[in-house]
Amino acid sequence: MAASYTEADIKSLDWREHIRLRPGMYIGKLGDGSSSDDGIYILLKEVIDNAVDEFIMGHGKEVHIEIDEEGRVEVRDFGRGIPLGKLMDCAARINTGAKYDSEAFKKSVGLNGVGIKAVNALSDFFEIQAWREGKTKAIEFARGEVVEEMKRPRAAAKTKPGTRLAFEIDRGIFPTKAKFKTEVVEKMCRYYAYLNPGLTLVFNKKKFRSKNGLLDLLKEEMEEEPLYEPVHLSGKDMEVAFVHTPSGGEEYYAFVNGQHTTQGGTHLAAFRESLVKVLRDFFKKQYEPADIRAGIEAAVLVRVEEPVFESQTKTKLGSTHMAPGGETVRTYILNFLREQLDNYLHKNPKAAEAIQARILAAERERKELKGVKKLARDRAKQVKVHNKKLRDCRAHWNTKHKKRAASTVFITEGDSASGSITKCRDVETQAVFSLRGKPLNSYALARKVVYENEEFALLQAALGIEVHLEDLRYNRVVIATDADVDGMHIRLLLLTFFLQFFPEIIREEHLYILQTPLFRVRTRKETRYCYSEEEKDEALAALGKGAEITRFKGLGEISPDEFKFMIGPDMRLDPVRMEEGKGVKEMLAFYMGKNTPDRQGYIMDNLREDIDRAEV
Repeated sequence: MAASYTEADIKSLDWREHIRLRPGMYIGKLGDGSSSDDGIYILLKEVIDNAVDEFIMGHGKEVHIEIDEEGRVEVRDFGRGIPLGKLMDCAARINTGAKYDSEAFKKSVGLNGVGIKAVNALSDFFEIQAWREGKTKAIEFARGEVVEEMKRPRAAAKTKPGTRLAFEIDRGIFPTKAKFKTEVVEKMCRYYAYLNPGLTLVFNKKKFRSKNGLLDLLKEEMEEEPLYEPVHLSGKDMEVAFVHTPSGGEEYYAFVNGQHTTQGGTHLAAFRESLVKVLRDFFKKQYEPADIRAGIEAAVLVRVEEPVFESQTKTKLGSTHMAPGGETVRTYILNFLREQLDNYLHKNPKAAEAIQARILAAERERKELKGVKKLARDRAKQVKVHNKKLRDCRAHWNTKHKKRAASTVFITEGDSASGSITKCRDVETQAVFSLRGKPLNSYALARKVVYENEEFALLQAALGIEVHLEDLRYNRVVIATDADVDGMHIRLLLLTFFLQFFPEIIREEHLYILQTPLFRVRTRKETRYCYSEEEKDEALAALGKGAEITRFKGLGEISPDEFKFMIGPDMRLDPVRMEEGKGVKEMLAFYMGKNTPDRQGYIMDNLREDIDRAEV
């Protein structure tokens, strides 16, 4: 019998309940702090953003940040301080803030009156204090509820104006082991400093300050030698730093009002388009956009009044205008580059020559690849008829199929592993591509060489990316290798291939690692699959020491009946993520380069450490 639907079924949640029930709407994913886009960093950023906005408006030159070992966060700015009579509203009344008035905060990040309210609602402990005109007020909360309005705050009134905010995340909502990583917070501080020259951030007594803004950021993140001195242009509402390198990809660090828009948006699209137009006009040649942007590394900052982001976490700009009723973002950026970049190139002919030489080199490489891509397309046609390595599915990402979002391809090693997956897969949405042994180490190889490699050519054809990434056939590309040394090596070789030649697949979160169990622990009544030693021990404790333990050595040992569970709705997929900049390149150079003695030394040093520890 169907349940009744009456007025009693309609419920209204107050702001605290809604944020706590749907935290993902406000701060993204509830990770443990191991990834820089985990929700705990969004909370920290919401608090720091408010402090930085004070600096942008000309008040206060320092922001102090402290995070202790227990995870308590405290942020203190030296701006104007929140008006004491509105302290409660700013901390605990949704859609309340000074930033609706563009005269007070003209180009701020947080405009929705939600930021610190989300921090408040998702914290076990939350305290806010403001100092103004020799007076102070503080309020303590727990999970958004007032604990105490302090008439005599712990910090005296006779101190510099500003605002202090402290909080401890609610362990009932976040993972118990969630923890702020020092390196992630330090990178946040460096970026704040780059985006706000003159501002000093002090994190646990370590100072961060930048003199040259985005130019400093670009020089830090860039690993390869630039082909000319980086171009640095700055205006009222825009700053740009860019340079070309010998590599063939594009790398961008895009910001709006100090917010790192990792997914880009209208400002980044406008910059990429405008750069092409300005350089075409300057050189009086209709170069291909891909040739102009080949090897470019750029940092772009725009300041927009009342920016519109595509989510509360503000990772992609949706605004089309610099200000309500004003000129478009596209027009502003084009005019900025037409004036500033054109002047720069006329004054710096060596830079102009280097840019044109890089464009011509990219053009030559593209023409060389044209024949190779034709070979790839011909192979792709053969794949569909002759190659039995791809067991395709019916739903594809590049179609309008109703299940396109579920389209998945598993990349396996050898026929035995692919056989088990093939027998139990969902033929509607799951495909299987079987590798023939270990693929080529593609590190530092030319794209032409990789295109000519048959194994990678077949993989590109299976994925549909041999010509355009827009033709990607699967929403999820899953590396499914054995949990042994050979499997890890194959995984690393595939990651190297994607990182070097198709990083957009990773940036757009299409690449995953399939986690498969290491052990099966079972009795006659119950079976548990364990993905770690800890899970195995927990299973033994629950099922008793008489339970049978099986150690899986490879995917081929797992029966199709068991595999059905492992690739079903509850399968464990770890998304592959990358942080832009030299970190990825340094890692690839160390692990995949020709520096074998360095790797051997590293392994021996760590082996000795493990042996010593075992002997103690």
